[in-house]
Amino acid sequence: MNNKYPLQEILDVERLQTLQDNFSKSMMIALVVVDEKGVPVTKPSGFSDFCARSRRNPALAQHCYDCDDAGGRAAMAACRPVVYRCYCGFVEFAVPIMIDNHYLGAFISGQVKVETSKEAEIPYILAENGVWEENPMLVNLHENTKRMPYERFESTAYTLLHVASYLVEQAYANNIQRELHQKDLALTNELRKRVDIERSLHEAEFKALSYQINPHFLFNVLNTIGRLAFLENAQRTENMVHDFSDMMRYLLRKSNNGLITLRNEINYVNSYMSIQKVRMSDRFDYIFSIPDKYLDVICPFLILQPLVENFFNYVVEPREIKSHIHIKATDDGHDVIIEVTDNGDGISPQDIEHILSGNENRQKGGIGINNIQNRLQLLFGERYGLEIASPHKPKLGTSIKLRFPMQEVH
Repeated sequence: MNNKYPLQEILDVERLQTLQDNFSKSMMIALVVVDEKGVPVTKPSGFSDFCARSRRNPALAQHCYDCDDAGGRAAMAACRPVVYRCYCGFVEFAVPIMIDNHYLGAFISGQVKVETSKEAEIPYILAENGVWEENPMLVNLHENTKRMPYERFESTAYTLLHVASYLVEQAYANNIQRELHQKDLALTNELRKRVDIERSLHEAEFKALSYQINPHFLFNVLNTIGRLAFLENAQRTENMVHDFSDMMRYLLRKSNNGLITLRNEINYVNSYMSIQKVRMSDRFDYIFSIPDKYLDVICPFLILQPLVENFFNYVVEPREIKSHIHIKATDDGHDVIIEVTDNGDGISPQDIEHILSGNENRQKGGIGINNIQNRLQLLFGERYGLEIASPHKPKLGTSIKLRFPMQEVH
């Protein structure tokens, strides 16, 4: 199979390993990533003793690789997670990693037993093979392998599906940015094609800017889900997974012009805040003051996400006192004005100047804020953008205003 999207070229394997380790630890389940041929590209995380020892034997390891390959291809054909039993009877699932309908590989997870009645309904991905039963140590390890409720096992598979989709989209966006640079160089040599190439650059830039999401938050969410699965009732876990899944679906939403309704953008931010409430309890509160008349107004995709993420990074996390954020909408008859206000320690005039001028300022979230400025101007013109006001004094906070046309979806 000649894959024009090799997994190792699309995804950073070291970052993939970190994601895998975090997910395996939080969900207490085995996990490995295989390429399009079923060959592992990451080191195993959370493998059972039985599987770890089996893979030291070349003959048994080949059976494992064959099952991984078959499971991944079944998931590719289904375009969703597939649950099956491996050659030795363990319950596993494969989550496809795909881009542009091309199969890159799969997350393979499981190595567990589920309820006996349910287990009997799950088919083997390949023929059952009892060659491992010749080893008494493996027989003993097999008998003592842990069990997991099937419902939790299946929900874990679908959570991983959203994570995998997000990860590939973000990596793809980085590739788009590299392509932008190459196309920009070509402009100087092909002036007669300038208009068409600039249009393609703008479309790609929308996608690249929209997917610059901090993976640190993703790992925090996964760890929190894992803790809730064991410490809280199933309803809270279900609500949190639901909020997280809604966020992932929104992040992967396709838009040709980078626009969405304010209603959808606020729903995404609300899901984000709900998850952070589970993580941080009473360390912050938030208020939305968005009148209904603005909900169908179009706005740039992910226009508020960098601002609320900065609130947690630079206001909530560093302090012990309770933090507040207020997001409200008004208008001047022509434009919608979104104001985001917090009670942090503010931003210095020098930092505000660097942020708005485009100089990188990672310590104050400058890259994300400058991206908002660029997108607003790219979509609506130079008169639009954002304003930052801050007295730069403890607890007096920062106010950021976004301005865009008051146009509704028709």
